[in-house]
Amino acid sequence: MKFERTIIVVLDGVGAGELPDAALYGDTGSSTLSHTAEAVGGLNLPNMGALGLGNITPILGTPPADTPKACYGKMREASPGKDTITGHWEMAGVVLPRPFPTYPRGFPKEILAAFEKAIGAQTLGNVAASGTAILQTLGDEHCRTGFPIVYTSADSVFQIAMHEAKFPIDRQYEICAIAREILRGEHEVGRVICRPFIGEAGRYTRTEARRDFPVTPPPTVLTALTESGRRVHAIGKIFEIFQGRGVSSWDHTTNNQAHIAALTQAVQHAQSSLIFANLEDFDMLYGHRNDPQGMAKALETWDAQLSPILEALRPTDLLLLTADHGNDPTTPSTDHSREYPFLLAYSPRMAQGVCLGERETFADISQTIRANFDLPKGEFGREFLSELA
Repeated sequence: MKFERTIIVVLDGVGAGELPDAALYGDTGSSTLSHTAEAVGGLNLPNMGALGLGNITPILGTPPADTPKACYGKMREASPGKDTITGHWEMAGVVLPRPFPTYPRGFPKEILAAFEKAIGAQTLGNVAASGTAILQTLGDEHCRTGFPIVYTSADSVFQIAMHEAKFPIDRQYEICAIAREILRGEHEVGRVICRPFIGEAGRYTRTEARRDFPVTPPPTVLTALTESGRRVHAIGKIFEIFQGRGVSSWDHTTNNQAHIAALTQAVQHAQSSLIFANLEDFDMLYGHRNDPQGMAKALETWDAQLSPILEALRPTDLLLLTADHGNDPTTPSTDHSREYPFLLAYSPRMAQGVCLGERETFADISQTIRANFDLPKGEFGREFLSELA
């Protein structure tokens, strides 16, 4: 079974249970989907449930389907780490030999000194912290001094928070680009993230002007597609995750509603061989803020909006729904969790789905796309094209 278009939709942070090595990351027992459902008394996800989501992991309110419409399974992460860049790169065929560096005690003095010299200002923070909490802690001092707030998390990120009244957005992006150039070599973090905010004392809030400055990826299935003359359309932060490498066109949307609208439009009209979307609100707004009620509402909203997407699919389309990591909103941690992503593979041509089992790497997605479009086989992964019913 070959397809003219493949559509990948990543539900950012929506994990399906702890990976076998979760203890190494402090994530024993994490299970984003199951725990969110339990916390709210059940998740009503009829569309994903019919595809087979409840056949992958127990979800209160979304039971296993007797006859799943999609092929279903889950994937191990072969790369070390549990961050967005690592997960998406692995889906695209890159398995990292080592994790990006993290800084639970803050960044080295020499890094901060070089950064401060380059931007001509001191900085505040340099700690691992919640992005919303640090605004309340240091927002007033930032507004008084004009010093950018630098912080990190359990992930490989160098985050810079600046008030939009103090730093115009273009200047904020310029400062983050400077940080990206400094953070090379042994200190090459996965992402520099611009975190603009607004408001007054006690009421600071982040805006949707966030921008990521990730490391440049090696060749992926995206570049293989475009080099073969095919088109790749990116939605949301996919363009930034891959620094535009292998992307033909993109929608720079900034929230789930906009992502889903752009995705629906692309499914209805785009001629690209690959449509690749990331829905980030599950992770950014609810997982990182330990908000299972918000996570549940966002999941149910997405599931309802999945209907027109399913209806718009062509018989020659392959839809892949998955995640890049977990972010269990019911645990004390506010960081990503080392979990299996679920995998749902659906085409209108399917009579019914089959179990794809436990895949050894996210790179099985890349290998499947390569097999579908007769591209050279990648280094990692095993295709499941031949297993689709």
